[in-house]
Parts: sequence; structure tokens; C-alpha cells
Amino acid sequence: MISENNQQDFYRQLSLLNSSFDDMQAELEITVRDPALGVEGYVVVWNTEISADGPLPYCGKGGTRIREGLSLDEVRMLARTMAIKNAAAGLPLGGAKSGLNANPREDDFEGKYRRFVKLCEPYLHEKGGIFGGFGFDIGAAPEHAIWACETLNSRRSFTGKTVAMGGTNYDGEGIAGLGVAEAASTLIHFSDADIESMSFAVHGVGAMGAAVIRYFSDKGAQLSAIGDPKYKGTWRFEKPLSNKLLDALISQDVSAVQAMISDEGTFISDEANDVLFQSVDVLFPCALHNVINAGNARDIAARFIIEGANSPCTMDSYPLLFKQGIELIPDFIANCGGVIAAFVELSSTHVGEESDEESCDDQQKVIEAKTLTQTTIRENVANIISHSRRLKLPLRDVGLYIALSKILDSEKPENSV
Repeated sequence: MISENNQQDFYRQLSLLNSSFDDMQAELEITVRDPALGVEGYVVVWNTEISADGPLPYCGKGGTRIREGLSLDEVRMLARTMAIKNAAAGLPLGGAKSGLNANPREDDFEGKYRRFVKLCEPYLHEKGGIFGGFGFDIGAAPEHAIWACETLNSRRSFTGKTVAMGGTNYDGEGIAGLGVAEAASTLIHFSDADIESMSFAVHGVGAMGAAVIRYFSDKGAQLSAIGDPKYKGTWRFEKPLSNKLLDALISQDVSAVQAMISDEGTFISDEANDVLFQSVDVLFPCALHNVINAGNARDIAARFIIEGANSPCTMDSYPLLFKQGIELIPDFIANCGGVIAAFVELSSTHVGEESDEESCDDQQKVIEAKTLTQTTIRENVANIISHSRRLKLPLRDVGLYIALSKILDSEKPENSV
């Protein structure tokens, strides 16, 4: 247990946990193909034992990535990451990921997607398999939920659906961004700071970044900088934004933002990455992976970093950030609102499978998903802060230790010590 560790013992045990996790093999790893339609896709379920006593026994869950050039290796890596994220969130749910090697903008994509879904059907949890079903990831669009559910004649086969389909609409509701904002506010609370005095910057104002702006602004923090190519680079705001500009950023109304931003902001540069180096209290990297690295970590001027994107920091940047006194909440702790909402969608008793379209307008699942996201992330962040500050350890290392311990403890036989 962490409570019994000193730093040296902690890292010795963390090394053992990492080695054991690296030695694990996927429980399910399949490639599905239909050469006649040009379909190639993948499903990887990394682990399921952690879900043995949960409402979805022996099941792994993660979203569905769609992009041209997607490989089995990438889906395998994503499934491993989901195993850590699900365990870190405290969910009785194994890690999994599915993916389709295709261009979602092709004219014949709907046919390819439907065929991919049908080929994966035998592995679904509801069909006796260990794959929890499809969901949103890079390349996904709202109509994919409709196509999947129609093809399989099942609403349980896809998570993130609209409320009308009995889902949590976690993309539209920005539930993942809500979780990231909650992680930030919890860290600020334990730092004896006033959130209303906090300035923040967001790298990438897509679905995640827009939701972070929405929920963190609601808590009283002031948006001071954004960086995004669609807004021509990096902008700085010295005064609180008008409601019109703030609403346009949150709704991702690009033309409205472009029309107003020069009146309220100062143009810094045409490089969106320059927002990473602005002097603010809280930095939210919400776009690309590996944008903070060993070459630029020393230029980070924020006090706190909350990872909204998947792996926005390289492994070699973490020690440098820690030495600079920057506290960082990792993505697998902060950015788990989506999978929490997916878990609610799969396990909640609200709006049952038999409900028709007209009776599925109840927001109860959304409320349940938001509440569970907030309480879970608040408790998890408080937990890692406690151990981090007692042993003077990076928050990321503590979170990884806890997540791997949960995964590997679940793999032990019942009579093991």
C-alpha cells in the first residue's frame, strides 16, 4: 500500500507494477475484414477480470477510432491506455478499444461502417462476448450511433448516444470536459487558492477544450488565452470575455469567434502551440499528444497543468515539470468523464432498453453521468494529492501506481496474498 511507502520503496514497487503490466497480453485481439467492401477494422480487449463483480462482468470498454492508416498496433496501445483510465476512475470495467481503418469523409463510408459493426457483433458483451461496444473517438460523428444501433438492432451496442436514444450524449454535454474542469478545481482547492482568482489557457478549442472553457468558467475562473489553428494561432485576453464571445467559443461557432476575437483579444502569434507558454495559473492542453516535451517543458509558465488531451506531455517532460514545481493531473485521472458516462449508459436502470423514442427524453442518465463524473474525479484527485504531498511525489506517478495496482490485483487468484 502507498501509505506504507517511502520514495525509494514506492518507485521499486511502481517499477514492478509497470513490468507486470507490460507483460500482460490482450484477452481479445481481432482483425475483421471484408475485402469486397474494402473494410478492415480491429477490436482489442485488454483486460476484464477487474469487472468480474461489476454490473457488466468480464467486459472491456473504450471508444471507436476511425482514421485512414489506423493499425492494430495503435488500437492495442489505446486499449492498454483505456485499461489504466478505467481502473484509475475506479470503474469495474476493463479496457478496450475498437477501430476502423477508413476515411470517414468518403462517399461510401456509411456502408463500410455498418459492415464493420456487423463483423464485430459476435464479440459484443450482449452477445456473450467481452467487448463492451462502440463509442466516440477520433473520426466519430453523431450519425455513427444511429448506424450502429440500426445495424445491430440494439441500443446497448453504442455509448454516447443522444438522450432520445437512451444515452448520455457525453460528447454533446461535454462530460469529459466537465471532469477535467473538476480535476482542476479540486487541485486548486487543495492548494488553498481561490478559483475566482485563477487565470487559465486552453490549447485546442475542439469538443474537449470548449467544454473545459464552459465548465471552468462556470466555476469563476477567467479565460486568459487560447491556441487553435482555426482561430489563426494564439490569442491573449487581459479582461473577462463578453458573454457573446464566451458562448461562441463554447458552442464552437467558428465564424462568430473570428468576427469578435480581435476586438477582445491580443493576437500573440500564428502558432497555436504558443498558448502553452503563456503566463497563467492553469494550463489545459486539450488537443494533440506530445505537444509538451523535454525541449519546451522549461518554457511552461503555468502553475498547474491538467491534461485534457490524451498524452499531451511526453514521458521525458514529466520529471522536468515536477522539478519546476508544476503540479500536473494526468489524462487518465482527469479525462475519464467520457468512460464514466459510458459506464452509466451501459449499467444505469434509467431509460431502459425497451423505451421508445418518445419516452427517452428523460435527462436522468445525463444527470447521473455528470454527478458520478464530478464525485469520482474529485475523490480520485484528492486521493493522489494526499499521497503526492506526503511523499513529495509527482501526481502522475501516484495515479499510475493506484491504477496499475487495481488492474494487477484483479488478475491475482483469489487465494493469492
